[in-house]
Parts: sequence; structure tokens; C-alpha cells
Amino acid sequence: MKRLALVVVSALSLFVFSAFAEEFTGYITDSNCAAKQGAKAASDGHAGCAAGCIKKGAAAVLLTSEGKIYKIADQAKVTDHAGHKVTIEGKLDGDTIHVDSVKM
Repeated sequence: MKRLALVVVSALSLFVFSAFAEEFTGYITDSNCAAKQGAKAASDGHAGCAAGCIKKGAAAVLLTSEGKIYKIADQAKVTDHAGHKVTIEGKLDGDTIHVDSVKM
């Protein structure tokens, strides 16, 4: 009986930990430049271009230093950070982050 209780508690703790948000660090840039330029678009020097492209309607994405591109489900939460290096706390669904918070 004790072993069964331990298994149940272990399984529940794994479920609880999977519900917590993850952290993702990189630059908020526009989807066009991220796709064309890759990691080059993940820099402080690209801030003006990223902000301009996002204002013109390009989707904001998170581009990591490794070149991984994450879509952002909650665009309004990141557009003010265009071109900035940020840490996003949120939940990953496929390649899309559902944003809980953004820190610079």
C-alpha cells in the first residue's frame, strides 16, 4: 500500500511540475528577418529594423542565440520589446510560446 501511495504521489508531482511555466531567452525580432537572417537578427544592432517591421505588421518572434525561432501567441505582450534581449516566462505549445511575463 505504501508503494502504491509513493507511485501516485510521484506521478502527481510530475504533473504539477509540467504545469509550471518555462523560461526562454533571446531577442524579440520580426518573423521576416528571423527567417532570412537567422542568428544575425538576434542582436542589439537589429532593434530599429525589428521595431519597424513589427509596426508594419510582421509577427514578433523570439530568436535565441542558437538560432531557434519561437512564435509568440500573445503579440501585444512583446511588441514594446522589439529588438531587445528578453526572458519570456510562459508555456510552450509546439513552437509557440504562450506568454505569462516578459523581463529585460
